[in-house]
Amino acid sequence: MNAVSRSLRAYSKPRLWEAIVWLLLFTLPWALPGHSQLISEITIIGLFAISLDLVLGYSGIVSLGHAAFFGTGAYAAALFAKHINPDPLTGLVFASLVTALLGLVCSPGILRGSDLTRLMVTLGIALILQELANKMDHITGGADGLQGVLMGPVLGRFEFDLMGQTAAWYALVITLLVFLLLRRLVYSPFGFSLKAIRDNRLRAQAIGIPVHARLITVYTLAAAVAGLAGGMQAQTTGFASLDVFGFDRSADVLLMLVIGGTGWLWGGLIGAVVFKTLHSLVSALTPQYWTFWIGLFLVLLMLVGREKLLRPWTWGRRS
Repeated sequence: MNAVSRSLRAYSKPRLWEAIVWLLLFTLPWALPGHSQLISEITIIGLFAISLDLVLGYSGIVSLGHAAFFGTGAYAAALFAKHINPDPLTGLVFASLVTALLGLVCSPGILRGSDLTRLMVTLGIALILQELANKMDHITGGADGLQGVLMGPVLGRFEFDLMGQTAAWYALVITLLVFLLLRRLVYSPFGFSLKAIRDNRLRAQAIGIPVHARLITVYTLAAAVAGLAGGMQAQTTGFASLDVFGFDRSADVLLMLVIGGTGWLWGGLIGAVVFKTLHSLVSALTPQYWTFWIGLFLVLLMLVGREKLLRPWTWGRRS
């Protein structure tokens, strides 16, 4: 058992190229101050993609409504800042707890049935929450969104600036901490049991893995991480609107995992960088037809192969 534990700890240790990538990411808000808001947005959506990868890539649970947790986290953090306490970190903890509870409540129903059933149920939950946010306009602002969300300084010292540099570093630090924690998790016995469930649920159950309990746990955790990302979105923009529950948000994050790959935490981050960068560049050139070019890129990605098209990013991938 000690040998197994040492082996798992060795797998969980970051590689040199990963440390270099994170260092480069942290220099971006300083090197590209005019793009700090885009860096913040990409980082947050990358964390959201990681949360979906926990249930899709590691556990084999398909979802078309993962934005339900992202949106709930956004509104929870915004309402907390507006009516209770503007401290960003306290608001993130609150958003994570709310979405973890929502994930725990929803997970038994979502995990029942086939993949098609899960797709419809997860999509339905997101649509229900979006309609609730629309109808409860006295709390959420309805179609106009929740405006006037003012955040206090991070750690009482770092004010959110108009350039978005503080927001970018704030998002990067939170994402790095969550990434390191999840890395230890997926390379633990718990993480390997999830992969066993993903590959063959009946076999995993036969060797004594509590399949249902593990899936509920990971779904609750993924909901908490998605809520964390949504909370950061509301905090860094000072706004929460109905589009945080939108189907297109769930679809976009699924496409990011198609680009970056599932079953490894870097897939969500790489997919977010590629997708949002393409979106920004192509929509600036052809605002009306940007979806065509991104669709063409996805077709090429599937025909050529992710490993060939994005080879420099896939050197360090471990299954």
